Amino acid sequence: MTGVGRPSAIQAKELTVGQLAARSGVAVSALHFYERQGLLTSRRTSGNQRRYARDTLRRVAFIRISQRVGIPLAMIKRALDELPSERTPTRADWARLSASWKTDLTARIEDMIRLRDDLTGCIGCGCLSLRSCTLANPGDRLGEHAAGPQRVFDAAHTGATHDREVGETG
Repeated sequence: MTGVGRPSAIQAKELTVGQLAARSGVAVSALHFYERQGLLTSRRTSGNQRRYARDTLRRVAFIRISQRVGIPLAMIKRALDELPSERTPTRADWARLSASWKTDLTARIEDMIRLRDDLTGCIGCGCLSLRSCTLANPGDRLGEHAAGPQRVFDAAHTGATHDREVGETG
């Protein structure tokens, strides 16, 4: 039993929201937001103050890194929900979670490369009526199929090339 004013072993391993913010480099308001979104959990003290398990630091790092590469919060939440809540996640738990994202991340990388390579010449035939679009997308044929940057969408999702879409033969 702990003496008066002495924290229990569990409490000693917990972080206040301020400590978590300082250690993770994330604003307190962002931590509160993550908690409201179900990405983090805390327990409340008798004074209604938040306390976080130390392994929350890894979860915060995972959230921030995932956001940085463009993973939506809903997808991050689904991934975090797969981690064990009754124990600190192990390296194997994190590896399993990371492996499940490999296909999505590869597709994102390919989209970014395509965007980088095509951005100067064409925004993806939305059509923004650049002079070159009269050659690459005569009569705005891509606009007949759907709105938006069809060249980017089609190549990313179906593997179609711009030339095949607009019917050019080479």
